[in-house]
Amino acid sequence: MLTLLGFGMVITFMYLIMTKRLSPLVALTLVPIVFALIGGFHAGLGPMMLDGIKKIAPTGILLMFAILYFGVMIDAGLFDPVVGFILRLVKGDPLKIVMGTTVLALVISLDGDGSTTYMITVASMLPLYKRLKMNPLNLTCVALIASGLMNLSPWGGPTARAASALHVDVGDVFVPLVAPIVVAIVGLLAVSFWLGMKERRRLGYSILTGSGRGVPGLVNADITEDEDRRLPPDQTVAEEDVRRPKLRWINALLTLALMVCLVVGVLPLPVLFMIAFSIALVINYPDLAEQRRRVANHAGNVLAVVSLIFAAGIFTGILSGTGMVEAMSRSLLAVIPPSMGPYFAPITAIVSMPFTFFMSNDAFYFGVLPILTEAASNYGVSAVEMARASLVGQPVHLLSPLVPSTYLLVGLAGVDFGDHQRFTLKWAVLICLLLMAACLAFAIFPLVGTR
Repeated sequence: MLTLLGFGMVITFMYLIMTKRLSPLVALTLVPIVFALIGGFHAGLGPMMLDGIKKIAPTGILLMFAILYFGVMIDAGLFDPVVGFILRLVKGDPLKIVMGTTVLALVISLDGDGSTTYMITVASMLPLYKRLKMNPLNLTCVALIASGLMNLSPWGGPTARAASALHVDVGDVFVPLVAPIVVAIVGLLAVSFWLGMKERRRLGYSILTGSGRGVPGLVNADITEDEDRRLPPDQTVAEEDVRRPKLRWINALLTLALMVCLVVGVLPLPVLFMIAFSIALVINYPDLAEQRRRVANHAGNVLAVVSLIFAAGIFTGILSGTGMVEAMSRSLLAVIPPSMGPYFAPITAIVSMPFTFFMSNDAFYFGVLPILTEAASNYGVSAVEMARASLVGQPVHLLSPLVPSTYLLVGLAGVDFGDHQRFTLKWAVLICLLLMAACLAFAIFPLVGTR
């Protein structure tokens, strides 16, 4: 019963937002409540939802002040030189812009924090996409997959969870994965090349003339009505009178100090962004009226993202509190026949995609993975090999409606969450399968157990 309710809830939610029957905010709030009532959990419904909101509250505060901070930095013109340099470098070439987005996201993702990656990548690259009328779904696609791959670093989260859950050394898990991750990165660059070439053709860009049809900086872009609906409105990032070019170095130093403090962990992330935002606002806009205008200017983005975060708290609170997550995991494990036992490592790699999509990383790595590993040990598959296999699905995991940072990505880029999922899912699955194939080729985990 719980298994059917759990899968029914997730599938119903995905259907409603991907077909645009409901907005993600409404679906995240109402769908789990309906399914909890169907399951007879009306008595404990309030505490479940409140627990979910409490757990996700720090993330909501972090994203609120992160959006405000980077919004102020964009208004002040901190990223103008970067955008100008990249624009000169790519010379209006959509292919180079998509490839550049991928490289930038890969480099920034080294800190293991998806939110930071998305904020910096979108702040730096979105003005180029808007100026050239490129589809921002390309940006969100490559940024998310890049974050999913680089998040496999020992300090990124999933690797540490897998190692902790199975009591193995995190270095033993990660170091052999470096070569397969490099192969997956090359695959992502190939995907970026393909997406960039499609944008070239759509915009009519010519590598000989460096121009395209009707796009500023290219030479009337042939954008279909369907494609045009997916593009965000052309919003001016900041009015000219709010630029602060004389304070650019101060803003750069403040941002660098913030990044260092984030990595070192001087204070909790939400507190760091609250402090940094307050300092940035006072430095760049000492006038109180202007401060209010800057906050109001970004209030729409903040409300859109943070409201989704707290709605996701209701969803995860009910999913966990009712026991649906545990029931779903055990039911999925039960369908694996004994004859497939020797293939537990590649099976784990494959099921890590839907498992981590439907449930949190904590639920998968601390709840499901130990059960899989115990079964695999009967066929000669070691715990460290199972830990490596369990990490394969992370690029797909980030598309889950349970991942807060993904709402930040689509909110900053101005794209619909369902559109982002439809556009990115096939490429994320492709990169996961490539990562698994590379792991098997390098014998990072075995195709067949030793007994």
